[in-house]
Amino acid sequence: MKKIYSILFFFCLTAVVWGQELLNQANQSYSREDYKKAAELYEKALQDEGISSDLYYNLGNAYYKDKQYAKAILNYERALLLSPGNEDARFNLNMANSHITDKIEPVGSFFLTVWIHSLINTLSSNSWAILGIISFLLFIVGIYLYFFTRNVLLRKIGFFAGLLLLLVSIFSNSFASEQKDKITERNEAIVFAPTITIKSSPAESGTDLFVLHEGTKVKLLDKVGDWSEILLADGNRGWIPTNQIEII
Repeated sequence: MKKIYSILFFFCLTAVVWGQELLNQANQSYSREDYKKAAELYEKALQDEGISSDLYYNLGNAYYKDKQYAKAILNYERALLLSPGNEDARFNLNMANSHITDKIEPVGSFFLTVWIHSLINTLSSNSWAILGIISFLLFIVGIYLYFFTRNVLLRKIGFFAGLLLLLVSIFSNSFASEQKDKITERNEAIVFAPTITIKSSPAESGTDLFVLHEGTKVKLLDKVGDWSEILLADGNRGWIPTNQIEII
C-alpha cells in the first residue's frame, strides 16, 4: 500500500513540476517577445492544468501583443468571467476592443441598472456567496443581541444592524446566483470571422441584415442546426453560422 501511495505521490509531484515548467517556458517566450510561442504554451497549460483567470489573462496578453485581437478579447472575457474584479483584464479588454472594426453602441439603460451590474461585477460568484454567508451569520448575532440582552443600546444596534445584514445577505446571494449563471449558461460569444453577413433566418437564403467583423461580442439567443441566433448590444439581432463564433 505504501508503494502505491509513493507512486501516486510521484506522479502528482511530476505533474505539478511539469505544469510549472510549462508556465515558465510560456513566460520566458513572452519576455523574449515571441508572442506566438507564448500563446501556444499558455493554450497548452490551459489544456493540461485546467482553466484559471490568470492563465486566460496571460493568454489574452500574448494574443494582444501578436495583434490577434479577437482571440485577445475572447480570453480577456473568459478571465473576467472567472474573476470579474480583475481590473487589469478589464482595462486590456477595452484596449483590445479599440482595435476592432465594429463599434456597437449599447441601447440606453437606466443608470441604476448600469450601476447594479457594475457592482455585481466587482466580485466573483464565490466571493458574493461567502459575503452572503458571513452577513447571515452576523445577522443571527444581531438577532441574538436584540432578543437576549437587556442593554437598550445593544438591542438597538442588534435590531438595525441585523436588518441591514439581512439585506446584504439577500442581495449577496442574489448576485452570487447571477454570476454563477453567467458561467453555467455561457450565452455570450465573440465573432471570429474576418467579415460575416448576418441573416434574417438560419439559412444562406435568408435576407442579408448587416455585416459584422471579428472581435465583436454577441449574445446567443437560440440555435437551429448549424446556425445561432445572436443579439447585439444595440438591439439588432440575426442569424450567424455557429462555426464563425467562439463561446466565451
